[in-house]
Amino acid sequence: MPLLQIIILLIVVGVLLWLANTYIPMDGKIKKILNVVVVVAVVLWLLSVFGIFSGFSTIRVGR
Repeated sequence: MPLLQIIILLIVVGVLLWLANTYIPMDGKIKKILNVVVVVAVVLWLLSVFGIFSGFSTIRVGR
């Protein structure tokens, strides 16, 4: 995946998270949980994209 696509995807995820935090009425605790889940997912995805974390290839869902 080219670096430009990764940067654009990070910007899109950031904007979507900002929109959710700004315009969707939620309790502060739920916003914190949402932010932590999104940040952890993005960090794990970035580590996987750059080949540092390859744990996703061993995870199986279903049969």
